[in-house]
Amino acid sequence: MSIYERFGVKSIINAAGPATRYGGALMEKAVLEAMDEAARESVRLDELEAAASKLIADVTHAEAGIVTAGASAALTLGTAACIVGFDVAKMNRLPDTTGMPNEVVMPWHQICGYDHAIRAAGARIIGAGIPNDTAPPQEVNITTRWDIESAIGSNTAALAYAVRPGSHPPLEEVVEIGKRYKIPVIIDAAAEVPPMENLHRFIDMGVDLVCISGGKGIRGPQASGILCGRRDLIGSALLQMLDMAGESFDKWDPPASLIPKERLAGKPEHGIGRAMKASKEAIIGLLVALQNLTEEKHAKKAEYAKRLLEGIQARLKDLAGVEVGIAEGISGYPLLKVKIDEMVVGQNAYEIARKLRDGDPRIYVENRDRYLQNGLVVIHSINFDEEVARIVGDRLYAAMGS
Repeated sequence: MSIYERFGVKSIINAAGPATRYGGALMEKAVLEAMDEAARESVRLDELEAAASKLIADVTHAEAGIVTAGASAALTLGTAACIVGFDVAKMNRLPDTTGMPNEVVMPWHQICGYDHAIRAAGARIIGAGIPNDTAPPQEVNITTRWDIESAIGSNTAALAYAVRPGSHPPLEEVVEIGKRYKIPVIIDAAAEVPPMENLHRFIDMGVDLVCISGGKGIRGPQASGILCGRRDLIGSALLQMLDMAGESFDKWDPPASLIPKERLAGKPEHGIGRAMKASKEAIIGLLVALQNLTEEKHAKKAEYAKRLLEGIQARLKDLAGVEVGIAEGISGYPLLKVKIDEMVVGQNAYEIARKLRDGDPRIYVENRDRYLQNGLVVIHSINFDEEVARIVGDRLYAAMGS
């Protein structure tokens, strides 16, 4: 009996990729062993984060970095840091930002539900440009650098940007604007690693804060992430995540490499990030996963995943009304696109996905309408081994051949 069955829950096959709703990417043995070892001893979390900062800074080229409870937590903490800096009185007031510069400028076409993480810090998102005009549905007018600059005012605390194909204006221009107006730029790069270059590419471009998920392509704990960038902003973010109860300010000895005590008027209370604290096990798990993430190792994993998908592709290629192809996926792992001709197969993509979900074991594929309504069943490979690939191939064949 599995650990989940002990508590009355059936496990699933996650073929939807590193999606949070299905538990993200599966961790590897070295990460699990490191977390188990970390759970057996106690440690000061501020000292552990200071040690983590050294590794994160090395791989990201940032001045500093911390492990957060996911990329969403990194966005909230990064935004909070941009709003309050090292002003302890303001830290203690968040998310009440009355009288503070609290506006975060972002291109209209990038604003979505993920940005609640920015608002959670007490920020107000200002959309730059116009959301639409005569453009077709789900399209927007091009946002220009002029649109970004025109949205900046005395209440602007940060510029935010999501790294997505086709985003506009180019990130380089947004960074330029941030430097000119002395406004920090924070980016959501949650699913942008691998490739490994993206660990440092945005910092190298001059971005002030970068948020990366630890539970996607890095294959660390699901509730882990990286916030890296300017040392002062990282220090502020860390202060607002730590448990600040206990010793008095005079006796408090924070790690000087991240927290400049001399710049603080006093010790802050529990900050806006207290509810999203990173555990010692998650910090260690993320660091070990990061150490194990090399171009060579990832290339081998991605090639192995591709071979597994090729096996499924070969199994399905002779089915009438079915076209199968392998494409590049998120987080550096390939995906399988199964195009279904409903008139020939007698079923649409929604029905095939439902059959997979309702079988035993339950298989969850990418369930976004933009795929399914276009007749595509999309299979992500990040969680695959030979046994999982065999089961998925058999079930797909049975579902479409019946």
